[in-house]
Amino acid sequence: MAIVAGVDFGTLSVRVTIVDTERGRLGSGVGEFPLHRRRDDPDSATQSHADHMRALADAMQKAVSSAKVRGDQIAALAIDTTGSSVIPVGENLEPLNDYYLWCDHRAWREAALITETARRQKLEVIEWCGGVYSSEWGFSKLLHWLRHNPEKRERFVTAFEHCDMAAAVLCGITDPELAPRSVCAMGHKWMWNEALGGLPPEDFLVAVDPLLRGVRAKLGGRYATSDHPAGGLAPEWAAKLGLRAGIPIPIGAFDAHWDAVGAGARTGDVVNVVGTSTCIIAMSDETRLIPGVCGVVPGSVHPQKTGVEAGLSATGDIFEAIARRAGSTVAALSAGLATYKAGQTGLLRMTWDNGDRTVLVNPELGGITLGWNLTHAPEDELFAAIEGTAFHTRVIFERMEKHGVPIDRVINGGGIPQKNNVLNQIYANVLNKPVLIPKSDVTSLGSAIFAALAAGAHRSIEDAQRALCPAHRIVEPDTESARVYEELYGLYRELYFGFGKPDSAVIPVGRILPTLRRIAAASRGHG
Repeated sequence: MAIVAGVDFGTLSVRVTIVDTERGRLGSGVGEFPLHRRRDDPDSATQSHADHMRALADAMQKAVSSAKVRGDQIAALAIDTTGSSVIPVGENLEPLNDYYLWCDHRAWREAALITETARRQKLEVIEWCGGVYSSEWGFSKLLHWLRHNPEKRERFVTAFEHCDMAAAVLCGITDPELAPRSVCAMGHKWMWNEALGGLPPEDFLVAVDPLLRGVRAKLGGRYATSDHPAGGLAPEWAAKLGLRAGIPIPIGAFDAHWDAVGAGARTGDVVNVVGTSTCIIAMSDETRLIPGVCGVVPGSVHPQKTGVEAGLSATGDIFEAIARRAGSTVAALSAGLATYKAGQTGLLRMTWDNGDRTVLVNPELGGITLGWNLTHAPEDELFAAIEGTAFHTRVIFERMEKHGVPIDRVINGGGIPQKNNVLNQIYANVLNKPVLIPKSDVTSLGSAIFAALAAGAHRSIEDAQRALCPAHRIVEPDTESARVYEELYGLYRELYFGFGKPDSAVIPVGRILPTLRRIAAASRGHG
């Protein structure tokens, strides 16, 4: 038995959970930090390293107090973060700027250039990223920074993903060659592929832009899965966090990947980690290419299995935007949605408000809503948006299944499914599969599981999951709703590829709006 701390950095806060490796969760604490947006550039989203670390200390203090334990009783801690959240650093890992947060899309031109160059040079690793490089990912953001900060280029030493920067700082590491590099982060977002020699070759990076000359060599460090140590907690940070110096910290990972572990995922499960965006996480015993899926990386979720990542660039953010435009809240707008029937609004929503992460991998797309009339209310738009995210999820599932990823169970993880059962029911109906929801919040439980492994309290992830993961409640699909959604999904899928692919074939659209009206009338009992 051991007491450990799981740390989860989200978009606006960090949660620390204190866990007894036999009895489960003891307490938790949250520290908040600002997200910096710019009115003149909606693609910009940044955060401060100093704000992150201040919030971590605050959250740790609250968690220890909530758990009613002493800080010196904690035997290990592990960290997951958002990603790709990238920070350029100088000597001694001193930040040269704020993080480019995961939702920063300023680097869309750089991403397009990387994709075009990779295709022209027939770079094999781009296929393991789904065939398209994203503006959300590491090399795009680093190149954008190099282009727009010429006065700081000479001071640039390396760049880190947030999970690696946090672990290195906590361990007191100042030499980039000794710093941890998460296989999860570098494999999914930086085209690192062990079988292909690691990072993309120097000549490719220089062909993208000469500013990338030498960057490959600067991205050194200890590349490893999360069953390996990043180091021990440094005395300076032990004092700030109120913990013992030297306790082990494993190499970190992305929040969604460890959330899937905390949700009890195993081979054959697909986990929708539904929050501000959606990350779709699966594991496979085989390593296969999946076109349009943004990462197939051995060891990225479970160290002994191949991790598969896909997702939606915005989910909860879309719901919040609808509520904000209506001068309301998502909770208030959701209050009456339980009585809504499948397709009753007559709206069909393409949820591209923040671009498409999977399977089109196109940040230049925008949201589309078809079927408006003069009586539609914000509640109708919210219901249609939930339906739209479910339809998009089904597109992704079909792509994954087509390329050999088993989907035996669907688990809705993340924060939103814990408080929005309308979403869970719609997903069950659209997917026509039972949807499992953890009976308690699993945020930062995945990181606690990896901390437990680092402390030697459990021999395997599976042992830790059996001891610590909550049971699931099950939402079954409704037969009639599933039938309605089967027809609507056919329309959605046709429009998804018709609007979303630049080279799409001409599609007949004249039947779309009449079909939406017919389905809506039938759902309301007027058919």
